[in-house]
Amino acid sequence: MTLAAAQDSDTTNGTRTVNVAASGLASVAVTATEADDDTSSGTQSLVVTPTSVSVPEGSTATYSVRLSRQPTASVSVASAAASGGDADITVSAGSSLTFTTSNWNTAQTVRLAAAQDSDQTNGTRTINVSSSGLTSVAVAATEADDDGVTNPTHVDNPYAGADGYVNPDWSAKAAAEPGGSAVANISTGVWMDRIAAIAGSSSAMGMRAHLDEALEQDAANGSRPLTIQFVIYNLPNRDCSALASNGELKIAENGLNRYKTEYIDPIAAIMGESQYRGLRIVAIVEIDSLPNLVTNTGIAACAEAQRTGAYVEGVQYALNKLHAIPNVYNYVDAAHHGWLGWDSNFGPAAQLFASTARGTTAGMASVDGFILNTANYSALREPYFSASTTVNGQSVRQSDWLDWNFYADELSFAQAFRTRLISEGFSSNIGMLIDTSRNGWGGSARPSGPSTSTNVNEFVDQSRVDRRIHAGNWCNQSGAGLGERPRANPETGIDAYVWIKPPGESDGSSRLIDNDQGKGFDRMCDPTYEGNDRNGNSATGALPDAPISGAWFSAQFRQLLANAYPAL
Repeated sequence: MTLAAAQDSDTTNGTRTVNVAASGLASVAVTATEADDDTSSGTQSLVVTPTSVSVPEGSTATYSVRLSRQPTASVSVASAAASGGDADITVSAGSSLTFTTSNWNTAQTVRLAAAQDSDQTNGTRTINVSSSGLTSVAVAATEADDDGVTNPTHVDNPYAGADGYVNPDWSAKAAAEPGGSAVANISTGVWMDRIAAIAGSSSAMGMRAHLDEALEQDAANGSRPLTIQFVIYNLPNRDCSALASNGELKIAENGLNRYKTEYIDPIAAIMGESQYRGLRIVAIVEIDSLPNLVTNTGIAACAEAQRTGAYVEGVQYALNKLHAIPNVYNYVDAAHHGWLGWDSNFGPAAQLFASTARGTTAGMASVDGFILNTANYSALREPYFSASTTVNGQSVRQSDWLDWNFYADELSFAQAFRTRLISEGFSSNIGMLIDTSRNGWGGSARPSGPSTSTNVNEFVDQSRVDRRIHAGNWCNQSGAGLGERPRANPETGIDAYVWIKPPGESDGSSRLIDNDQGKGFDRMCDPTYEGNDRNGNSATGALPDAPISGAWFSAQFRQLLANAYPAL
């Protein structure tokens, strides 16, 4: 028997008794309760994100709207500026939205504009988001005034002549470790690895708090500019080939739209506020995203990213929004030599980066440079051999370690890849960054000279300073050490050595650990795992007892200190 509940406009979960009877049998009473879907007690409602928006003067900012549950008929939603407040702030697009039974959960964008004026006031205005029968939501819009503020010069190298921002959260953890004070004042990257990281929490500073702290550090360092580095890292199907760093957004669950409206838009709005224009803000754009489209489309999550265009479109959206801010510098992730160093990957990767940049509003100009080796362990230099070295008539490229790679270390790869990128149309002024936070490989295991062996495999294994079991190993590597300290213009074509991965923050958990950040368990972080075809079916070399990615890993930090090269 099927019961039906008619659509009504009340907010009551009504009840009715239905008697079930048959001749000669006792009747049975069935109590039916209507599950009401009208506005009351957390039923249908408007979901607006964010409810506080900074609108740069002379420009625009956005917020998103969706419904909390599926309606039974189309719902119209209006956004209108309240009377009073700063009349320069208006709704420029999306003032009237329609949600249906099929698109109710897809966030739609409302765009606000702040007209250029001559005052120096950060005006405010309330924007009311409303729909008949639903509780309205107020959005607080604040104009980021630019009068009296000089637009900064967009320099060629944001690291040159600048001091680096010291993250107080990381610095305190480093200083609390034995010997950690030696590096606690070094600049490290700030990772925005989920939507909640933008606002921060009671235990972690948000983006605005970091920028405010950067202003204080900039004020205290005299006339030198200050560079602060943010990792933009939340694409849907993020890190599609490595479970340990998977994220909160999924392509199949409206992830790309959420990435744009709930992640990139708020980040751009904060970075664009006028009080931060004196800072040099470096954006490290989406680690391991585009490189996965070159090599790992045999993995379902990567294939979906390629098929839907979500990675490319997401990166382009981020580049567009961030490049529009004069003091923001975009560096796109380009993996490392142990990933893209073969001809079959090298050229296609450069072509993909070029086509992605061409699809942005500013074209190639939206990219200031590229970053290599982020959160990885590839040696900066192999001092005792290069890819052109021969042993007893055999090229070291034939060794198991290089496996026909054209590059033996990160510096040679960076300089060669830069040349190829320029040939694809990027400016001759683009610079490369190399993350040297964990690629020092010092300590007692570091070779002091080249091997004397005439066997090519023995020669390479005994000569290489990178002591990993396999170049494909990437998680919490045993024996690693801090690398070169951050500095600008260390080599031709290299804008800076940087510490984007903060030493002591885990790459991933060595066992499954429940968490609310979408981070999974990857066997490459398990020291007992015997590997797969991507690491030559080798042991992982991962440290035991590791927490989830991004969490503090004291044992790893102490090892990095002990094995630092150059030594502390």
